Formats: sequence, structure tokens, C-alpha cells
Amino acid sequence: MYQHKQYAVFIFFVLAWIGGFVALAWNLMGADVPLMVFAGVLVLIGFLFHGLTVKVDEQTISWAFGPGVAGQRLALADIVEAKAVQNSYRHGIGIRITHDGWVYSVSGFSAVQLTLKDGTKYRVGTNDQQGLLSTLEEKIIPSELPLEEPAPLKSATYNNML
Repeated sequence: MYQHKQYAVFIFFVLAWIGGFVALAWNLMGADVPLMVFAGVLVLIGFLFHGLTVKVDEQTISWAFGPGVAGQRLALADIVEAKAVQNSYRHGIGIRITHDGWVYSVSGFSAVQLTLKDGTKYRVGTNDQQGLLSTLEEKIIPSELPLEEPAPLKSATYNNML
């Protein structure tokens, strides 16, 4: 069984930066209810998204943020391809849907892209890209990749306003 946790270094820095302003406001204004609620929300966000844990067992791959929230579980039999990819700034952190499929990431740009039989793609961020790939290569049975449908032909349009 494979299990690896990547900590959310970027999220820690952002929360610490915002937390510094909260501490300054707390010192200058005193502890009022909205400020305490905001500080509590920051702590809750830090707890829920402090890392991304990826687990691979004999039949499934799963990943989840922090203590096990907002994750996904896939059967290894449904995966036709796993490959190393590099995310860019536009992929961001957290959970996103992009033209590359679903992205789950907490820090850094390294990820593993999983392609399912139905063509759905997932990018799972990890700082142990080779370890995750080697584990998946042992467990995924290669099969045919889904065929991409050809794009429909576009008819030519002309601008008669000139």
C-alpha cells in the first residue's frame, strides 16, 4: 500500500500573512466578535486544507485534503493511463476544473494525471511524483486510450461589410 501526504506550504504562508493582520487588528481594536469569528475561520481553513494525502491500495486510489475532506476515490480498473505532468499557475491550488480536467493540489507544480476509460482526467498534485507513478504502473493494467472524436468542420464565413 502506498500513502503519501504533501503539506500545503503556500496555504500556510498565506494564512500566516493574513493571521498577522488579524493579530495586529486584535491588538489595536481588542477582541470583538467579528474578528474572533474571522480568526476562527482562518484556523478552520488551515485545519481542513493543511495537506493532500494520496493513498493507493490493491483496488483503488484515493486522495483527500486535511483530515479527509473533499477527496475522491477511483477504482484502479477504471484508469487507463497515469503520467507525470507539471501544473502551471493557472491550475492554482485547491480543487478546480480546467481544460486539463479536475485538479487537486495544495502546493508546487508536480502532479500525476490520471485518465479514465470514459476520458475524464484528474490531476493529483504530489511532491512524490516518481513514487506515486511507480506504484500506479505496477497496479494499472494498460488498455486502449479513449479515442478523441474529430472536431467538426467549420464552414467558412465571410465579412461582407468591407
